[in-house]
Amino acid sequence: MKRDKALVIFSGGQDSTTCLFWAKRHFREVSALTFVYGQKHAVEVEYAQMIAEKAGVCWERMDIPFIGSLSHNSLTDPTMAVDKEKPAGSPPNTFVPGRNLFFISIAAVYARERGIYDLVTGVSQVDFSGYPDCRDSFVRSLNVTLNLAMDEQFVIHTPLMWMDKCEVWALADELGVMDIVAADTVTCYNGIPGDGCGECPACKLRRRGLERYMEIKAKKTI
Repeated sequence: MKRDKALVIFSGGQDSTTCLFWAKRHFREVSALTFVYGQKHAVEVEYAQMIAEKAGVCWERMDIPFIGSLSHNSLTDPTMAVDKEKPAGSPPNTFVPGRNLFFISIAAVYARERGIYDLVTGVSQVDFSGYPDCRDSFVRSLNVTLNLAMDEQFVIHTPLMWMDKCEVWALADELGVMDIVAADTVTCYNGIPGDGCGECPACKLRRRGLERYMEIKAKKTI
């Protein structure tokens, strides 16, 4: 049985796009909220809107530029190059401190005003690039905090939490949207749609996952 309404925190990348279509399978009414937080590549927002239109869901963008101004990181600072490899013992310079904390908290307030209490986010602890705010413990803690803060019963859904990128591709394929995920999403830290630049950590992770999934799929068809 499908639940009522859900709000997807939607960047237009591989993970959030897979989650958008996952939500369409599990909820009667799905909305998508895209944050503009000072990221260097506006193309992310354009593609998010395009994908939302293809999915037939209500889409809205929200400008919250203060997030990008709080720290120095390569996703919001045009003078900083993206790390090609994750530094040992610390998050990569693509880490935007507090990003998911703000995103989910703001999304909860936005959702509450619209009678929505199910939130969907594409974070994963398996392929989380060293970002502490992608961990299951963080999401569970924030879920409790939001419920206490607003005296509501929100549920934060993380369908990809225990999936690696190979499994995320498999889910997209099962949902019938692998072509959309492959061609229309912007996962690349350098803002290149589809396969991306091929050099940044996000592109490498995405490519490795796809290659592994295609190998597994090919073996199943033999």
